[in-house]
Amino acid sequence: MANKRKLKKIINYICSDLFSECMAASLYSDKKNQEEVNAILTSIIIVQRNYICRISHVEPGMSPRAYFKDLKDKFSIQVEEITDNIATI
Repeated sequence: MANKRKLKKIINYICSDLFSECMAASLYSDKKNQEEVNAILTSIIIVQRNYICRISHVEPGMSPRAYFKDLKDKFSIQVEEITDNIATI
């Protein structure tokens, strides 16, 4: 397991890449559905804040190793969902 600081940096890098990818996709897309783009950008920010906050506070009763594994798995699933949404823009 990486330390918390590295994990926070990785989440920030991934979310910033998703944000810029969504902006680029919206600019170069033929469709101009601004509400959909705004919803995706908002979801990226919410995911980033949620997971950064969750890193600092491990759930009581759960081992740290299992908690961070679950956190990484759930984050990966949400990133995949967001990239699928970006692809439909």
